[in-house]
Amino acid sequence: MQKNLTLAQEKARHIKLLILDVDGVMTDGRLYFSEQGEIFKAFNILDGLGIKLLRSSGVEVAIITGRKSGALDKRASDLGIKYLWQGREDKRVALDELLAELSLGYSEAAHVGDDLPDLPVMQTVGLGIAVANAYSFVTRHADWCTTSKGGEGAVREACDFIMSAQGTLENQLNRYLT
Repeated sequence: MQKNLTLAQEKARHIKLLILDVDGVMTDGRLYFSEQGEIFKAFNILDGLGIKLLRSSGVEVAIITGRKSGALDKRASDLGIKYLWQGREDKRVALDELLAELSLGYSEAAHVGDDLPDLPVMQTVGLGIAVANAYSFVTRHADWCTTSKGGEGAVREACDFIMSAQGTLENQLNRYLT
């Protein structure tokens, strides 16, 4: 469901920061528990390269999530994500702190979310993106929706969308041609 693709592309041209939720966006939303209570998460490798390509194109990436996870610490470190805000139930407050730290305005940020706690951020930033399997109320209020589900390439799709709108996608892809 694309409300106004041209408007979303125009908003994407101004993005300097992509903010990601984790559960349901970077993962498929399922939590796996060991008998000892340890939580396991699975991250998509396509999303990881998309994040690296987006960062290489000049757009910073941050994570704001309500949960805390050692696995996420490792994943963010592996991807070079410096702005990791875990255990933040009020994501809007975290957004304001993050933008102040980076000296950015709302219109320069995009957020990818899947559920109700993401809406205050999605409605505030310049580009609100919902994953394909987001809660229906969230998709109705997003500027743009991915065709991929969370944890199944949705983050890569969002990264590609922003780079395409900014005219940097082809250069990033062509680096892999011999």
